[in-house]
Amino acid sequence: MNKRFTNFFFLIITLLALIGIIRNPRLSLESGYRGLLTWFNIIIPSLLPFFIVSEILRNIGFVDFLGKLLKPLMKFLFNVPGVSAFPFSMSLASGYPMGAKIVSDLRMNNTLSRIEAERTICFSSTSGPLFMLGAVSIGMLNNPAVAPLIIYPHYLGAITIGFILSFYKRDKEPSTITRKKIKNKNNIIAKINVDFSIGQVLNNSVRNGLNSITLIGGFIIFYSVLTELLFASKFFNHFIESTINTIPLNIDSDIIKGFIAGILELTTGCRLISNANISLVHKVLIINFLIGWSGFSIHSQVLSFINNTDIDSKVYIFSKFLHGLLASFYGFILYSIKYKDLIKPSFLPRVIKPGIFFLSSWPIFLINSFKVAILSIISLLILSLLVTIIHSLFDRG
Repeated sequence: MNKRFTNFFFLIITLLALIGIIRNPRLSLESGYRGLLTWFNIIIPSLLPFFIVSEILRNIGFVDFLGKLLKPLMKFLFNVPGVSAFPFSMSLASGYPMGAKIVSDLRMNNTLSRIEAERTICFSSTSGPLFMLGAVSIGMLNNPAVAPLIIYPHYLGAITIGFILSFYKRDKEPSTITRKKIKNKNNIIAKINVDFSIGQVLNNSVRNGLNSITLIGGFIIFYSVLTELLFASKFFNHFIESTINTIPLNIDSDIIKGFIAGILELTTGCRLISNANISLVHKVLIINFLIGWSGFSIHSQVLSFINNTDIDSKVYIFSKFLHGLLASFYGFILYSIKYKDLIKPSFLPRVIKPGIFFLSSWPIFLINSFKVAILSIISLLILSLLVTIIHSLFDRG
């Protein structure tokens, strides 16, 4: 019954969007073009290196290697296997929807059980620091000093969710189906697979990365058009005005529109809230919720990956709502205690406001993205070695 209702609701939305496109062809074309530019100028060069690198590392067995080393830490913190550290770290470095894609792949390979995957995807779906620092703090709010009030609460919220969900279905056996066996089970360090074809690994990694990027681009364009058509709708604007007049909340209509836009599409919502006539702290708190929630555009991208698995999407959606609330709560706490030690960024990433297909920016984004991906892997490897050494010392003691 629920599925039929959801499908019917989706059909109604699609028909309304089609009618809106027919009635507003110019607006639809312009909004679709802006979404295409965002995807081409920013998303492809920023995310594609992470997709390719993660595919390569997973195919050669590096993820299993890290998982064996980080098992004590991840089990203690989040009640998940060590391999869950890989999607978590990649998500922290690159942002949506990298972590969800990796978790889906690990679930399809039976590296994670269903319950372990559901726990992992909830704290491994985060925004990237470049978006929060470059696009939001600098590009929209024009104030890099507020970056810690956005970045720290966001990641604290993700870690808190991971800890809370460590109790999720804890009474049930996590390995409900046959899991992929790792050779040399008794060894602390799992072996990396060296018997592979470089050409085949690169071919599969690039192909899968491009498929994922293309899928993300389609969702970005669709939700860009849908959001603009919604704002152009007389019914929607009349509904907003009627709500404000009926409920005396003394809230500006621009705030409500920005919040609703953020529920649908993250970037548009953050941009509208940043331009709203409210205090800076209120802008930050609302933006913190929207980034934690991530928007239906991101949710659609994530669901397109996990639909190939048995991961429960309702658990993921609920965790993102909780993430938004926690991010706003932590942001309010940091602000309330007069968080004065605001760390100013050591570098300011170049924020591009798409107007044309800006291919010359690709080398900058690609190089920086590869650097961040490699540094993340190195940092994760160093952490895993430290955890192994500490764990070995405790075992001896």
